[in-house]
Amino acid sequence: MEQPLQRLRKELGDRLAESGACSDEDVMRQIDLLLLKESRRTYCPVKEMNRLQAELFCSVRKLDVLQELLDDPEVMEIMVNAYDRIFVERAGKLFRWEKAFTSRERLEDVIQQIVAGCNRVVNENMPVADARLPDGSRIHVALPPVALDGPVLTIRRFPDDPIGMEDLIRMGSISREAADFLQKLVRAGYSVMIGGGTSAGKTTFLNALSSFIPKDERIITIEDNAELQIHGIENLVRLEAKNANIKENREVSIRDLIRASLRMRPDRIIVGEVRGAEAIDLLQALNTGHEGSLSTAHANSPEDMVSRLETMVLMGMPLPPEAVRRQIASGIDIFVQLGRDREKKRRVMKITEVTGCEKDCVCMQTLFERNYQTAELERSGELCHTAKLERAGLL
Repeated sequence: MEQPLQRLRKELGDRLAESGACSDEDVMRQIDLLLLKESRRTYCPVKEMNRLQAELFCSVRKLDVLQELLDDPEVMEIMVNAYDRIFVERAGKLFRWEKAFTSRERLEDVIQQIVAGCNRVVNENMPVADARLPDGSRIHVALPPVALDGPVLTIRRFPDDPIGMEDLIRMGSISREAADFLQKLVRAGYSVMIGGGTSAGKTTFLNALSSFIPKDERIITIEDNAELQIHGIENLVRLEAKNANIKENREVSIRDLIRASLRMRPDRIIVGEVRGAEAIDLLQALNTGHEGSLSTAHANSPEDMVSRLETMVLMGMPLPPEAVRRQIASGIDIFVQLGRDREKKRRVMKITEVTGCEKDCVCMQTLFERNYQTAELERSGELCHTAKLERAGLL
């Protein structure tokens, strides 16, 4: 049926060009007329006719063959390595999908449709771009010449209903004791940095953790691409970075937004992810009265997180390493390390407290750690700095 589908797509394109149809109703009317003509030519079961109708509409108005995957709530990641090589992550498992785009050109059309909807530009001169779909799904695009085998499209999906801490407890990602402990820390204003590898669940956990913020505070979120789904906070400002484009060569970076947010009287700042020089601006904010702020970064362990933060700070400002470590120790209270277990399920692996800075080294102690034999997140230490809990009446 793929060859008839390709032929019908071409005929539909010709019909739409000729009629000038632009609304969804006009497109569906042309599809129905086309399928009526096709049914007179050859027998086609009702089920197959409905499938053709849906695929033809998606090829014009949505994301072509990918729409079926985007409509599947169990699909968490879609990886298009080439127009005819699509891989999918479902329930933590990767597999190759049997469907494909009709051509490389059709894949390029879909990519341009996505980035144009986000006011982004991607072409040979700017072959890499980040974007997002209206439902919040994260998009990454790489085009030739950097993508050697043709356009590459990666889509990271997020649930329509945000995963909360209760969901994470039910799924075994975190223990009830650890969740209650973190709830007290967030309410009391402890600054938390969430670390983990790619697809470890950092954004999901940040969303869940943000639900513990008192509802009467003013929160500002700062992201490369808006993905956070924070509910229940009325005094919420959402900021998104802007890349330079052909019309305007003016970039608004995460660094710019962090600096701007400090003039907006925030109680807390939530930075979706720290990747570079903006780390210095975040640390300065944490050390100048914005306690209780939250962020994420890629790191393999709390110790690696300290090294990464130090490196990122030095990308933005040539400071003595000792000064950077003191900034980290005084600005960040808690590291939460995420990872995947043997079954590829996302878990909280470790919760660590920053206890201070001695001999120019950031000192830490582990409060919770996952036991690899029992797979349980177990308590291994007591909080050293309790002043904020006492001040908030939560001790």
